[in-house]
Amino acid sequence: MGNNLTRTLQKIEHAGMDPISGAVRRGLEKESLRIDAAGVISQQTHPEALGAALSHRYITTDYSEALLEFITPIFDKVPALLEFLSRLHQFTYQNIGEEKLWVNSMPCILHGEDSIPIARYGNSNAGRMKTVYRTGLAHRYGRLMQTISGIHFNFSLSDDFWRPYREVKNSTLPLRDFKSEQYLGLMRNFYRHDWTIPYLFGASPAVCPTFLEGRSHHLQKLGNASYHLPHATSLRLSGLGYQSEAQEAVHMSLNSLAEYTELLVRATTEPYPPYQGIGVKVDGEYRQLNDSLLQIENEYYASMRPKRVALSGERPSHSLQEHGVEYIELRSLDLNPFLPIGIDEHEIRFLDLMMLACLLEPSPPLSKDDFARLRDTQTRVAEFGRDPGLTITSGMGHECPVSRCGLELIEWLEPLAAYMDQHGDAGYCQSLSHYRIAFEDPDNTPSANVLQQMKGHNNTFFTFAMTQAESHENYFKNYPLDPGEDTLLRREAANSHQSARQAEQDDAMDFESFLDNYFKQ
Repeated sequence: MGNNLTRTLQKIEHAGMDPISGAVRRGLEKESLRIDAAGVISQQTHPEALGAALSHRYITTDYSEALLEFITPIFDKVPALLEFLSRLHQFTYQNIGEEKLWVNSMPCILHGEDSIPIARYGNSNAGRMKTVYRTGLAHRYGRLMQTISGIHFNFSLSDDFWRPYREVKNSTLPLRDFKSEQYLGLMRNFYRHDWTIPYLFGASPAVCPTFLEGRSHHLQKLGNASYHLPHATSLRLSGLGYQSEAQEAVHMSLNSLAEYTELLVRATTEPYPPYQGIGVKVDGEYRQLNDSLLQIENEYYASMRPKRVALSGERPSHSLQEHGVEYIELRSLDLNPFLPIGIDEHEIRFLDLMMLACLLEPSPPLSKDDFARLRDTQTRVAEFGRDPGLTITSGMGHECPVSRCGLELIEWLEPLAAYMDQHGDAGYCQSLSHYRIAFEDPDNTPSANVLQQMKGHNNTFFTFAMTQAESHENYFKNYPLDPGEDTLLRREAANSHQSARQAEQDDAMDFESFLDNYFKQ
């Protein structure tokens, strides 16, 4: 594969295209649970000072009222992206009193399903729909799974890249269709290599026992108050994590946008017998939005999804069908508990390289069996990735130990890293060197570091994580937000409350009619 990548880069240079680095666009969505002083999931409502979760552009909630989600704008510079996410953390810590943000992907102390408050978004139709959707998730999967946190990396390229690249590829497709075709090819290739994500970035090899109560599992006891797998990298991506057996039975093809959207529409419209048994509206109360396999498109728990920003009230599948793929959402990143905002520049630059290399390489179709094999590989690396005896089928197509497969991947990315350093932002070769040592020695991975640091806390996951949470709290509270930035975020919070109130006033139909109209698209 490396020769293909080098040849493509040569074609790009020969065509006189602007450097790729200038066209890369990135955004982040980062989740963190709010916890009380004892390290228990917060029972407090979403802080009013943070704005209205329904309409704030940057600070909202995910599944739970206690699960904050920070959403950045799109940036073409990595430092600016990280700085914005850091500012959101600074602002949050100024406005959550004595609470803290949990720094791990696997949750804090929970006291059963009822201790996990479902997020509320007000009385507008849009707000009620979001809450009913989350009620449906509780009925379908339970609330425990919904407390797992992660980071989503959103990647795209500007049309300044796509227009000349279409000429390099000798494509006659309309630009919209060419971009969609290429983004899907990127995704297929990324799935061939996505075992690298839990290995390099997995930081959840252990859990608190309260997460396991009432669940069958194969984890091993560690100390007196934790469970783990000794060579695990990301239990978040294991069978205990954010998974759905029902969805795994359905193959969402990435071989064409038409196939993908057709299957997505079917999954959100055709009744699914196990969910029919839950009921939709029972005794006047909604239990779920509908009884389909997916209530809405966002319920699809894939590691990656092709996305487009939909218009207000527009279904994502309809938006993709009409306008094509706008960006790729990578959803498999753990929070790194050693980093104040959970991610750093090395990680983003490595992800840039992975995305670009997967785009620039030829990308054959993937069958349902191919996806099942690749999903199995990712799961094995999530559970046993640091085991020196583990062998996998690499993205290059042959069986090898994880370390050897990883070093081959680093070598594959080296020409692209050199190109990026030469023609734009520096730091890509340095990023590859940073991760090379993780493949050379698994003790250099975040997951190994977590277990090592836990030893200093009597092998107790909670004590380790709470110590990290307190450290990050001190970091942000001692790092005051610039007054101008504080003013802008306070204004955004105030505007979001006004927008949420306006949404309630503007509703022109009852909730049932609102849902009917939405699902008729």
